[in-house]
Amino acid sequence: MAKKEALTTTRMLLVLTFLISLFSLSMCGNTSFSIDYNGNTFVLDGKPFRAISGSLHYSRVHPYYWHDRLLKMVAGGLNTVQTYVPWNIHEPKEGEYNFKGLADIELFLQTAQEVGIKVLLRSGPYICGEWEYGGLPAWLLSIDPNMIVRTMDPGYIAAVDKWFDVLMPLLKKYLHENGGPILMVQIENEYGSYFACDFDYLRFLYKKARGILGETAIIYTTDGDSRGDVKCGSIEACFVTIDFGPSNNPVANFAVQRQFQPQGPLMNSEFYTGWLDHWGNPHAHTNLDTVCKSLDKILALGANVNMYMYEGGTNFGYWNGANAPPYQPVPTSYDYDAPLNETGDITDKYIAIRQTISKYQKLPEIPIPPNTPKGKYGTTQMNFVSTIQDALDVVSPDKPVYSTYPLTMEQIRFYYGFILYRTKLPRDINQLTPLLTKGVRDRGYVMVDQVPQGIFIRDDVIQVNITGKQGQMLDILVENTGRIGFATLMNYNVKGLTENITLDGEILTGWNIYPISLENINSSIISTRQGSGPKLNNGLLTPSIYMGKVPIPTSDPEPKDTFLDMRPWVKGQAFVNGFNVGRYWPKMGPQVTLYVPKPALVSPSLPNYLVMFELENTSCPPSQPCNVIFTDKPFINAIPAGSSFSVREIKEGYNWNLRV
Repeated sequence: MAKKEALTTTRMLLVLTFLISLFSLSMCGNTSFSIDYNGNTFVLDGKPFRAISGSLHYSRVHPYYWHDRLLKMVAGGLNTVQTYVPWNIHEPKEGEYNFKGLADIELFLQTAQEVGIKVLLRSGPYICGEWEYGGLPAWLLSIDPNMIVRTMDPGYIAAVDKWFDVLMPLLKKYLHENGGPILMVQIENEYGSYFACDFDYLRFLYKKARGILGETAIIYTTDGDSRGDVKCGSIEACFVTIDFGPSNNPVANFAVQRQFQPQGPLMNSEFYTGWLDHWGNPHAHTNLDTVCKSLDKILALGANVNMYMYEGGTNFGYWNGANAPPYQPVPTSYDYDAPLNETGDITDKYIAIRQTISKYQKLPEIPIPPNTPKGKYGTTQMNFVSTIQDALDVVSPDKPVYSTYPLTMEQIRFYYGFILYRTKLPRDINQLTPLLTKGVRDRGYVMVDQVPQGIFIRDDVIQVNITGKQGQMLDILVENTGRIGFATLMNYNVKGLTENITLDGEILTGWNIYPISLENINSSIISTRQGSGPKLNNGLLTPSIYMGKVPIPTSDPEPKDTFLDMRPWVKGQAFVNGFNVGRYWPKMGPQVTLYVPKPALVSPSLPNYLVMFELENTSCPPSQPCNVIFTDKPFINAIPAGSSFSVREIKEGYNWNLRV
């Protein structure tokens, strides 16, 4: 059976299972979930309940693997999973809703119901999570680039109101009291860490959620374990929870919760099992013993706990976020040094946490599911297809947007990935002449008639010196490397060129602006494309498209998870059979390999296509093809060291210049 048909059948079976469970519950009596404030405990169907939970974001794990991951959580001693709802993946364009694929929240909830794990649902509208724009849709910036999000800003509130009218009725069906797996619904996230402290906004969210979810649904907030955070992030109507990482004294941490909520269950909604990564920084690592000792102390207090993350997963596509200041984008891997690694495999931390939990409750009598098999498929040749300019008819098939001055992505209602700005040189530039801008978000590749001149870099490189002749094409390809998703700087989060470009002090005008949709590339287009080849200058190649085939042996009955070893490529985006695997930047590190989940591949009897959009260079001569390796092991811990970094496990045959 084809993979798509299998997933459709699976969904139908899950829906049937869910409906049967609803009928069974209705026959057995009422279900309920409540808080016994005097007893300092949750109550599930009349019995005391303690949530031992882990975070898994459905949007960061392929739906094919949701059942596997949730079952591993149950086998690890967890009774609850916590997940975010990223508004932007569900409403990528205003009024256009998406509940398929990575956004199929109903399938995720049905899968949780089938596995037998409860759900803590974090509804947003803001989620943070190192996700693009903290989960907010970028089209908000098309309404008003100066919108102050997460406040009673009229434009923001109107958009949230419409979104909650879509989301909350969906969630209501899956509340525990209605036979579903959702125990509680969180509004906002760590609001006390935001500057606004807008209680009218929190009350609006609460009233909206309460009006749709009903009077008995538990609505909660989460904030850091400081008095100031909880003061600005909570309201009396909501159940208050806090978050903190490994601690020698959780009693002191929970004392903050008690200041605002004298009675009721103690709850740490984000107990950090690891930490996030940024490009150019070392891969995060949290000591296993430290995590388990602190978890032991939390459980000994009788507290509820959610481990963030239990599996981190992957920022597929363009969904990684960023932090600032300074501006730091998050890699494609969201491994988080979690108990289940990026690919859902068991780690030593998983086993140790499981043993810690076993001291406080009996583990389920089910085997731990095995790790998914991995494919070591070897080397494939990547053939040049086209420069980005020669493929504009494919990647930007509509007419370009014309403007006297540069427009941002949001002004032309294009939000993710890449955008190309084009004008003509107004005169001969025989000597190196400064091209200047302070407004590039986030990297701008400057070319004259496709010849690379240099790179604008946000908050760093604002000048590129160029030469050229009057009438030659000046192109600036801008990459949006992820919107800031935390604190005050997430406002004015626009992308592209945000200020004018000057040439030796003269403002350049007359721009054609091309939104770049790499998803339009397919094998039939590639096979007929005959580009002129990239130009090499200043150590840079013209941003170009390359294609190869995944060398899966035809004798294999089915494909396996695999990893793209991106050495010796520099920076870009990778697609497998049209699935946007994510960004690569191996020389910056710490991530070197890209995870390719099995369901992104098709039967080995059919061709599996890898398409790469390389922005900067390869270590291969322009006239020769470059290779990429499909391996069975992840490598996400290259070690940056100042302006250079060393790499563990460099394979023989690679010739790396590691200075960046």
